Amino acid sequence: MALPRLPLPIERRILKGVCELPSRAQRLLFGPPPTVDGQTLASDIHALIRLAEMAGNHSFTEGRPPEEARRVASHDARVAAPPRPIPMERVDALEIPGEGGPIPARHYVPRHQPGGTPSPLLVYYHGGGWVIGDLDTHDGVCRFLAAAAGLQVLSVDYRLAPEHPFPAPVEDAWSAFAWALENAAVLGADPARVALGGDSAGANMSGVVSILAREAGGPMPAMQLLIYPVTDLADETRSRQLFAEGFMLTRGDIEHFEGHYLPPGTDLDDPRIAILQSENLGGLPPAYVATAGFDPLRDEGEAYALKMREAGTTVGLRRYPGLTHGFANEIWISRSSRAAMLEICGALRMGLA
Repeated sequence: MALPRLPLPIERRILKGVCELPSRAQRLLFGPPPTVDGQTLASDIHALIRLAEMAGNHSFTEGRPPEEARRVASHDARVAAPPRPIPMERVDALEIPGEGGPIPARHYVPRHQPGGTPSPLLVYYHGGGWVIGDLDTHDGVCRFLAAAAGLQVLSVDYRLAPEHPFPAPVEDAWSAFAWALENAAVLGADPARVALGGDSAGANMSGVVSILAREAGGPMPAMQLLIYPVTDLADETRSRQLFAEGFMLTRGDIEHFEGHYLPPGTDLDDPRIAILQSENLGGLPPAYVATAGFDPLRDEGEAYALKMREAGTTVGLRRYPGLTHGFANEIWISRSSRAAMLEICGALRMGLA
């Protein structure tokens, strides 16, 4: 949600300043937030969207070619980042062996680790529709999760489409999880508490890898953290219709991402893509599913959580009614997003205690 043609520090200061205004002032400046489907958009998120629209930004991709969309995503991540990143005890660059070559990764160890028992490890797959995003766009997210949830994070820079379409990202996600299980002790983490997490497309792959782990009959993730996951490719849910335009992630964005990710002739019901279509969702790791009220992906994420629960999997489901897709990346500029992510970190702490 960048404001173009301004120096980055000024851009950041404007966004953060506007988002920190009292709700009443935000309403005076930008009008009352919309109420849709019985939910009212948070006033700071409404301010962000209005600022983006004033700058000519109406979606995540605007139909841009992948390289340009990646540059914009990288810029937006820098704008939304704090002036100084959350300090860690250690941040290490790693390479994980993968089928398509080495997979870059980043290992975060937070400060003030409890003595005695090794901490859990969260293998994290970033969002971005399998097309945009990288270790840097989600550096702030991973630092926040590590510090607030008290765990180590392994952020995975899987291959992106269209250069590497399905199933390449899934192959990298699986390789990273298998490597994390084998090397957790070397990293100083607890091998019995290796969890999977991600946002959007990354949450989709967390679900896919959890299913693959169950089918392989080997060690399972200790927990799944699914933040506004993609779970189906059918454009039929009520939320996909209600929020197709005007709340940053648009129908056009979704079609743009899926068009790059899925080669012609791909079976759209393949459970490695549409996890909601999996016949058996029992026996999976406990999951915490977080959705956003004004997100086109809201209903499919909630349907997946309920289908897992019906199959006997332990599931916590939380909708953040005033938020939009992408709130994980708005921690430092939006108080509403930060509150949601703090709650998510609390769920991680409980799930991996």
